[in-house]
Amino acid sequence: MRIVGLTGGIASGKSTVSNLFKASGIPVVDADVVARDVLKKGSGGWKRVVAAFGEEILLPSGEVDRPKLGQIVFSSGSKRQLLNKLMAPYISSGIFWEILKQWASGAKVIVVDIPLLFEVKMDKWTKPIVVVWVSQETQLKRLVERDGLSEEDARNRVMAQMPLDSKRSKADLVIDNNGSLDDLHQQFDKVLSEIRKPLTWIEFWRSRQGAFSVIGSVILGLSVCKQLKIGS
Repeated sequence: MRIVGLTGGIASGKSTVSNLFKASGIPVVDADVVARDVLKKGSGGWKRVVAAFGEEILLPSGEVDRPKLGQIVFSSGSKRQLLNKLMAPYISSGIFWEILKQWASGAKVIVVDIPLLFEVKMDKWTKPIVVVWVSQETQLKRLVERDGLSEEDARNRVMAQMPLDSKRSKADLVIDNNGSLDDLHQQFDKVLSEIRKPLTWIEFWRSRQGAFSVIGSVILGLSVCKQLKIGS
């Protein structure tokens, strides 16, 4: 199975690219969706985060007020690191189980959409790595327009993440999203062609089909050995 890593930065257009993969029939494991699930009221992640940040981050319903929590952690490096440390085990486990589900369904290629792909060292388990890149100026402009943030708040959020230039230098495939939507689609089509190339032998043996082939070969080998033993 080929596990493709998809990452980018806030307001880079990563979610748009993720949706293009889904529309093309490529299953996507979305770390943001997993993070929302592990932060639901009463979950282990919810309990740890509330214990660390207090009940003032909760909505009247008891669910975490995600915008409020985001405002807290993006204004403090230490609090952001604390949140990442608390949530990492739950998110990693959730991603693993989602990948396992796709493996069990017979998927040969899946995309793992993780904003912090490099920061949490998940890049070691994905190949190729696709980075959606924009200039910092474009990133700030889009963030202000999209979320209605002040320029200062937008800059704080951008600066809280690994620079996109650094991510770009670590990528196998780069989608430059500074241009139009048509430009994005053209670049995406090229990336899609790359990740749909035939699996390598190693990737094949990691797939469900490969695993069944190994199991079948072992069973056949044992059966032959048993017959030979009986015949002797």
